[in-house]
Amino acid sequence: MTEPVLDIRDLRVSYGDGEPAVHDLSLSVAPGEIVAVVGESGSGKSTAALAVLGLLPASATVTGSIELAGHAVLDLRGEELRKLRGPAAGMVFQEPMTALNPLLRVGFQLAEAIRNHDPRRRRHQHYYPRCVELLDRVGVPDAAARLRQYPHELSGGLRQRVLIAIALAAGPKLIIADEPTTALDVTVQQQILDLLRDIRDTEGTATLLITHNMGVVADVADRVLVLRSGRLVEEAPTAQLFAAPRAAYTRELLAAVPRLGAGVHDAAAAAPEKPVLALTDVVVEYGGKRAVDSVSLRVGPGEIVGLVGESGSGKTTLGNCALGLVTPKSGRVEVLGGPLPRGTGRAARAVRRQIGAVFQDPASSLDPRMTVAQTVAEPLVVHTSAGRAERQRRVRELLDAVELPESVLERYGHELSGGQRQRVSLARALVLGPKLLIADEPTSALDVSVQAVVLDVFKRLHEEFGFGCLFVSHDLAVVDRVCDRVAVLRAGEPVEQGPAARVLRDPEHPYTKALLLSSPVPDPAVQRARRLELAAPDVDPAA
Repeated sequence: MTEPVLDIRDLRVSYGDGEPAVHDLSLSVAPGEIVAVVGESGSGKSTAALAVLGLLPASATVTGSIELAGHAVLDLRGEELRKLRGPAAGMVFQEPMTALNPLLRVGFQLAEAIRNHDPRRRRHQHYYPRCVELLDRVGVPDAAARLRQYPHELSGGLRQRVLIAIALAAGPKLIIADEPTTALDVTVQQQILDLLRDIRDTEGTATLLITHNMGVVADVADRVLVLRSGRLVEEAPTAQLFAAPRAAYTRELLAAVPRLGAGVHDAAAAAPEKPVLALTDVVVEYGGKRAVDSVSLRVGPGEIVGLVGESGSGKTTLGNCALGLVTPKSGRVEVLGGPLPRGTGRAARAVRRQIGAVFQDPASSLDPRMTVAQTVAEPLVVHTSAGRAERQRRVRELLDAVELPESVLERYGHELSGGQRQRVSLARALVLGPKLLIADEPTSALDVSVQAVVLDVFKRLHEEFGFGCLFVSHDLAVVDRVCDRVAVLRAGEPVEQGPAARVLRDPEHPYTKALLLSSPVPDPAVQRARRLELAAPDVDPAA
């Protein structure tokens, strides 16, 4: 029997006297095997991954055993650990923008990863030919030119490929990929998954995949481990786990995954005569480059319109146009029947109080110096003359509406979970009872069970408040679940628009077909068939 590349036995990680973050976890990864570890946020997935490379903070108490490429990791310190990292295992971190140094060029950072394991330690430029080879290997176009660029000059998908190239630099036996596709659009996500699969098939590299996306698991994993609160609740081959999960918690996770085709839609309505948002031939340019090209879109009262497309397609830019945060070069933006007023005068404030916004990252959109009570009450302070008692009553009403307990009122944003922060953002956006809501990727970084709760809250609030909504998302299953109509953007241009049931079930444009086929589904057999269909000639090859 082949010796495993990674063998963990009875791993226990704790901080102080609290409940262990990882509790007696055992797992192994064989050469050429992709093993997925899944679970909600806080289940101990990333903690276990960091323990493999000795990257946990000094405050962590670690017991058990970790054998990596024949080395006992917990017995190693300092230089011994550094020499093991790279040749034994490479790490692909969750957020490439924070994992890459913003002050150093891509070429320097990639060369540094090679140089660290070269006994002769030559100048960084000596390794640049090998850097170009690595970037070519992971599918980065124009690799030589990319060496001179900084991380912020690359797209999210290219940054993730650079991180994978760095992980491959020392020829590792194991890749540890911690949420490598989180917040990537579906086509870029599919490309990253294809790359991980290709690395396994051509180099025999083992992969430990940390994710909360069950569609990703169905697409690439050979075996799955399910964690809950640091404990292993189920382990099984991928096909078996999806077909017949034994643990109730696994069944709950799978039930929480939104599925394309499961959305229930009313009969298609005619285009609204008096929309709450009307974009007509909108053109937006940045530095002479056209980001949005002649887009027209309507959102009717009480209607939810989904805006989908790859990263860089102009989705967020259009949402910002509706909020008055971006001024189009040409075209018209009309909100609530008239042009969006500029400035801060009475007329402008009267319109803006009827518009709510939920941004993609609640951690950065919530003021870290304000409590939850102050955050939700702020629009009331700015736009109304309500007294303190009235504001407190309204804040409590909204917290109850988004299913948050009063105990969070005096907490700050960093003291809340991701799902709680997003619900606070919803409460703030709806506290004035707006007629229009702009929701930009409101569930993109949430695990499936938290996402399901937030979507349930969103739909109930929509029924209660009746607002029209422009719902920006790259998750087509989520769009299917909540939207009435869908508009598809590609490179700033509209390619398809219509009722959600028609666009998501029977798309007309090849690009829309490619988006739908690139969206992973939690079924290994179906996912294999979709990969084959994606390669068909009638599917847009550029998608």
